[in-house]
Amino acid sequence: MIYLKNIGKYFLMLGQVFTKPQKPSIFRENLFKEIDELGIKSLGIVAFISFFVGGVVAIQTGLNVDNPLIPKYLIGFATKRSIILEFAPTFMAVILAGKVGSYITSSIGTMRVTEQIDALEVMGINALNHLILPKVFATVTFYPFLVLLAMILGIFGGWVSGFATGLFSSNDYIIGIREDFKPFLIQYSLIKTMVFAFVIATVPSFYGYYVKGGSLEVGKASTQAVVWTSVVIIVLNYFLTQMLLS
Repeated sequence: MIYLKNIGKYFLMLGQVFTKPQKPSIFRENLFKEIDELGIKSLGIVAFISFFVGGVVAIQTGLNVDNPLIPKYLIGFATKRSIILEFAPTFMAVILAGKVGSYITSSIGTMRVTEQIDALEVMGINALNHLILPKVFATVTFYPFLVLLAMILGIFGGWVSGFATGLFSSNDYIIGIREDFKPFLIQYSLIKTMVFAFVIATVPSFYGYYVKGGSLEVGKASTQAVVWTSVVIIVLNYFLTQMLLS
């Protein structure tokens, strides 16, 4: 029953989040701040992981394509599809759920236990709208750019790994990248990214906003937020794949 109760509280929270900001100027200021905290500061880890995972995918594919009847360009094709369809949108979303989700929960949770949120509500401010809406807009608008960067660096990392190991030629890899290119697959990945970004912004905010106790409870709430955000992303990934690709 507690899960149903939390789901109900979550959707009631969203109803208060999506109201018109009381002061648009303050909302814009908070929005740019959240883009910096939740998006720009994640560029480094996204670039680093994307490059090396792309290289690993290409190497593993190259090692398994050892049949002389299988064309070598399939290495580039498989790497491209793997990165665009799953790695860039889903794997990066899970990573960001851990990095960004824990930050959101701990920051809002700390405001709750130190009664800063109570002070906002006493002043007549919609705390949910003030704290969470900028985070939602920041993640939903900026994370597609992060995923596009992950796609580019992942595919580039695959090319570098082939060049460094000699498992396949650059020409074969580039032919594989160009083979059967479907722009809709990038649209599919970006749609998934925007849904996942919404989850990353709202689920940790829910756990942070409704935390009770002290710093120990804030830490526990951060762990719960990361776990449940990842679970929701994986479940939504299944349903979105069924709806958009089937």
